[in-house]
Amino acid sequence: MSPWIALVDANNFYVSCERVFNPQLRGKPVVVLSNNDGNIVARSNEVKALGIPMGTPIFQVRSQIRDHNIQVYSSNYTLYGDLSQRVMQTLEQFSPELEVYSIDEAFLGVPGDGEAVAQQLRSTVQQWTGIPVSVGVATTKTLAKVANHIAKKSTGVCVLTDPSPALAALPVGEIWGIGHRLSDRLHRQGILTALQLRDVDLPWIQQLMGIVGVRLVQELRGIPCLPLELCPMPRKSCCVSRSFGRPVTAIAELKEAVATYGARAAAKVRRDGLTAGVVTVFITTNRFKPDEPQYANSAVVQLPQPANDTLTLVQAALRAVERLYRPGYQYKKAGVLLTELGPASVVQGDLFSDPAQQNRRGALMRVVDSLNQQFGAGTVFCAAEGLQKDWQMRARLRSPGYTTRWGDLLVVE
Repeated sequence: MSPWIALVDANNFYVSCERVFNPQLRGKPVVVLSNNDGNIVARSNEVKALGIPMGTPIFQVRSQIRDHNIQVYSSNYTLYGDLSQRVMQTLEQFSPELEVYSIDEAFLGVPGDGEAVAQQLRSTVQQWTGIPVSVGVATTKTLAKVANHIAKKSTGVCVLTDPSPALAALPVGEIWGIGHRLSDRLHRQGILTALQLRDVDLPWIQQLMGIVGVRLVQELRGIPCLPLELCPMPRKSCCVSRSFGRPVTAIAELKEAVATYGARAAAKVRRDGLTAGVVTVFITTNRFKPDEPQYANSAVVQLPQPANDTLTLVQAALRAVERLYRPGYQYKKAGVLLTELGPASVVQGDLFSDPAQQNRRGALMRVVDSLNQQFGAGTVFCAAEGLQKDWQMRARLRSPGYTTRWGDLLVVE
């Protein structure tokens, strides 16, 4: 194992992705909105300086957007996911010990001179992908988190050779893995900083926090207890859900939405080499409008044999919708959850299944996935998903799919 662990974190990732293909946004205030263009989920440093909090509903800051010429974008998760993959592939050039922690964070083992590698890593990611990152380097993952926190507020790189000053200045509630309740419990015990937590007796912290607390304290002392997870755990479920752009009342539109979500979930489990044994569909009205009739329910469909082809999963989801739908309600959201996931290479056969039909469906799905990957998501889809899709969530300010759709490629003249 490498002597150093680095945490690489993309700066204001969603905003940075928008700036890669629109350099005119650099230095300007930019926000990215949540699904249905409801709330702010990403802010540039310029917006943070204006005091606009994360999660603010967009309608509450209309005047500030106008007064400060804030650039507003709908979430473009396809673009963000593709750029995230490019960042992670760049990080792999520096170390085989890579743990992808989230869409914009990764831990990796750093050999040799931690400072030099971190500086080179940061400049290379910027050059190859256009995404600015901050790099925190330390001897444990928890300390690397602390170092990254410092790096974001300084030069972009921080190597913690002596963590004590940084821990003394860090409130205990900001330590990785310490939530509000645990922070309050530690405060009642007189532990206010990370340094105070580091210096507690291990038997005492074990009584208070269990073995998790012991590992955390050891990590703060520079003793690695959280190894890099080089092989990600296989997912146990797959959920696709969205709020509608407008209230949905007709069962036909509800079926279109659920079919669309079921098809997306099916593509995800195929991509991961998995099958699903259970399909769950849920629908709900808008709970934020208590003056309207409220209804929420879910239905479970057990498949006779695990599957990952779109046709089988969508058919099961549509059967669930027929059981769930009630007229007289304005539905706000629906979703499809796939569970009992297992490897596609090991599927228990069914006495009444037709192996020839399964082989044909498998070949069909491979062709569909290939076309959608080559020409963009939604190039080939089930008729049950509908054509107009007027119910889709609002995303009026979404940037083009610069890296995933041929028609959206930038043209240099």
